[in-house]
Amino acid sequence: MPELDPKVAVHHLSVKKGARPVKQGQRRFRPELIPLIEGEVNKLIEVSFIREVKDLNNACLKDDFPLPIVELMIDATTGHKALSFMDGSSGYNQIRLAPADEELTAFRTPKGIYCYKVMPFGLKNAGATYQRAMQKIFDDILHKNVECYVDDLVVKSKK
Repeated sequence: MPELDPKVAVHHLSVKKGARPVKQGQRRFRPELIPLIEGEVNKLIEVSFIREVKDLNNACLKDDFPLPIVELMIDATTGHKALSFMDGSSGYNQIRLAPADEELTAFRTPKGIYCYKVMPFGLKNAGATYQRAMQKIFDDILHKNVECYVDDLVVKSKK
């Protein structure tokens, strides 16, 4: 799966000064789940989403990038004959994490410790980073032919 050009967006973790690393204990899994977990981790390694190496959200400063007002987006669709709705499937995983921040996303599995190379779902400020990227990508047609709310897009047509 190709990733978004880092010139468009890279996600940086703005960790608060004085935040201390949180070492999470090894989770216990039912033995029958271990092959499934290993299979999922292997898939993520194969596509370079993670590499070997969480209260991270609490340690990060909030990105106050404004999300669009949904009611205004709905109003902007009036008068259009056709609306096409799209979802950016796994869109967050197309945005690289800043390499210096990868290690901060480390997680344990029965197979070892890994960290994300791309922006995972659930990460604080991921929505703001994604919205910023979409606004940059669709800048010339945003609010004309396209409305965008994070990974949900509406393409508008008068014909």
